[in-house]
Amino acid sequence: MAYYLGIDGGGSKTLAVVTDRSGHVIGRGVSGCGNHQISVELADGNIRAAIHAAMEQANVKHEDIRFATFGLAGADREADFQILRPMVAAMGFEHHQIVCDTVIGLRAGTKQQDGVVVICGSGTNCYGVNALGEEIQVGGFGYSFGDFGGGGDLAVEAFRAVIRAWEGREKPTALTELTLEMLGFDSVEAMFHDYLDEYKRAPHMLAKLLFEAADRDEAARAILQRQGTELGISASAVIRRLNMTHDTFDLVMVGSVLTRGDSRYIKPYIEEQVKAVAPHCTLRVLEMEPVAGAILLAMEKSGQQVESTVYDHLNANLAVKERNAEWALD
Repeated sequence: MAYYLGIDGGGSKTLAVVTDRSGHVIGRGVSGCGNHQISVELADGNIRAAIHAAMEQANVKHEDIRFATFGLAGADREADFQILRPMVAAMGFEHHQIVCDTVIGLRAGTKQQDGVVVICGSGTNCYGVNALGEEIQVGGFGYSFGDFGGGGDLAVEAFRAVIRAWEGREKPTALTELTLEMLGFDSVEAMFHDYLDEYKRAPHMLAKLLFEAADRDEAARAILQRQGTELGISASAVIRRLNMTHDTFDLVMVGSVLTRGDSRYIKPYIEEQVKAVAPHCTLRVLEMEPVAGAILLAMEKSGQQVESTVYDHLNANLAVKERNAEWALD
């Protein structure tokens, strides 16, 4: 029996799954941060822990794994792969590959060989591959290098909106009450001084409040609109650089902000940018966890033809959880 291992190592969570050749998930393991850019030692330990849990549940050994695909946040440049190759090789899988988490997200969201993916979780990223197999990544390196958004930036924007409204620089916002309740303060003034005095940073989960307030709050909607526009700009840059403007392909939206938030506040602004340069592009919110893409890539890399039943089995076990459920910024 052939077994496959897929790993999705994100900024806040690492998920590993083991499947058989039919796509049935027989083992699953979850741990913390799998991004070596945050900490090599932490990522190494968490990836190993998730793999161990998945393989133990599946009752398989290393030699039973026909192929393993590691889809890792931070696997962006050759400098990253110089760190990741020996780290992953030491985990003992004879046949394996390392790709960026953008690649597994795209593969999980479309059955085509070409396409574009935008990620908005703890951070943002964008990647595309055209019909010729040429690929480009735009973003993924943070605000200083041109990005905007993801949980970190969105949380700061929500926090700033509350402060600015309190100071009178902006109109009152529904984010104020929601933020005070989440952070446990009686007033913005108390929160303001506590965060200054203790050198605190706005917690990522404040980003979720933007969706809670958006139906009644202009400030929240404006922040989410900017997020959508920026993601659309990144995708448009990828499309132009890969000469995909006349192609028919899917743009897959990945990451908790896009898959577990209310996409109506972001998707139209992505679509506005993208349709202007690629009218035949179809936007799709990811329906399977990105780790499904790692499994599909592992199967294809080993030479297995992926049948439609494989997609059915993966979707049955790895469907993205309910949109409004508690979500982590992975």
